[in-house]
Amino acid sequence: MPRLTPADEYFYHQIPEPLPNVVNFHDHWRESLYFVAHRPDALGDVVVLTLAHFPKREEVDSLQLGRIDGEFIMARHSRPYDGDPHTMKVGPVSIDIVEPFKTVRLFVDPGNAPVGVDLTFTARTQAHALRRGTMKAGHEVVWDQSHMIQSGYFNGSFTYKGEQHEVRDWWGQRDHSWGIRNHQRCPMWMWLAIQLPDGMFSVWNWEYANGARVYTDGCWAPADGGDPVGVVAFSHDLHWTDATGAPADYGRDGEKVTGLAGHVDITLDGGKTVGIDAEGRFHSRYGPLGGGQLEMLVRTDDGRRGTAAYEITGSHHHRYFPVARAEKLPPG
Repeated sequence: MPRLTPADEYFYHQIPEPLPNVVNFHDHWRESLYFVAHRPDALGDVVVLTLAHFPKREEVDSLQLGRIDGEFIMARHSRPYDGDPHTMKVGPVSIDIVEPFKTVRLFVDPGNAPVGVDLTFTARTQAHALRRGTMKAGHEVVWDQSHMIQSGYFNGSFTYKGEQHEVRDWWGQRDHSWGIRNHQRCPMWMWLAIQLPDGMFSVWNWEYANGARVYTDGCWAPADGGDPVGVVAFSHDLHWTDATGAPADYGRDGEKVTGLAGHVDITLDGGKTVGIDAEGRFHSRYGPLGGGQLEMLVRTDDGRRGTAAYEITGSHHHRYFPVARAEKLPPG
């Protein structure tokens, strides 16, 4: 007999089965929310909060990541479905969609987590849906996912080691993604969330180990609420850096790497190309998964300045991860 959940009362179904059944009952199928908050004017503290559910293992989890007072933060909270896979709460973490695509409240109880969070995300751009992307190793699906992105302001506070830090109009991005994501089997993905005074550039890019392009999508989303403009071409010339700011070879595990620098070019629908130079440092390291997330200072070739979150991760790429750390990688 199928099991029903409270969400089955609503118009959420996409296949002729009760929730949370999905079209492909895969070990790596997940639906995930992601939020990153950082200063708009300088490198500083970075707060990252996620919430995800996993139908195959019937679990909800939340990750706390970031860098506060120069220290890396990493914590995971989890709970079993136990008949409720849909409530956006796990342990000390709760996420409340106050108004879809407008306002979201993030809360983490400081008494039960390394970082207490009481932040409100308020949209400063329209939400933008990326097209579905798929990557296979032979006939095996490694990645098959849809994705939504949006820029916003964060206001409120976070608490670390008993000290409360005020947040006023910090910039950042939220993601909502769903589908199959086998992180360890991905050769390389690059995600850029570039915040500027007049809007956000966002790019999602996957490549094989030899640099061949699998998928690129993204947008320019203006802060005046105008319609996002799609990304039609993208190129990158980035390099890892060490503690002195000099170029560094990642090798196998990136022991000497502390940051990232370099240039990207983003071409939008209609033909406009914007060049962006950036430099920054890790705010989250991924250990055996490779790379991580970095807080960046950015400047465009037309004179705008801002801050950004860059993510480069993967198991093998001729430029960023020259020593393979996994087998049976795409394309197979």
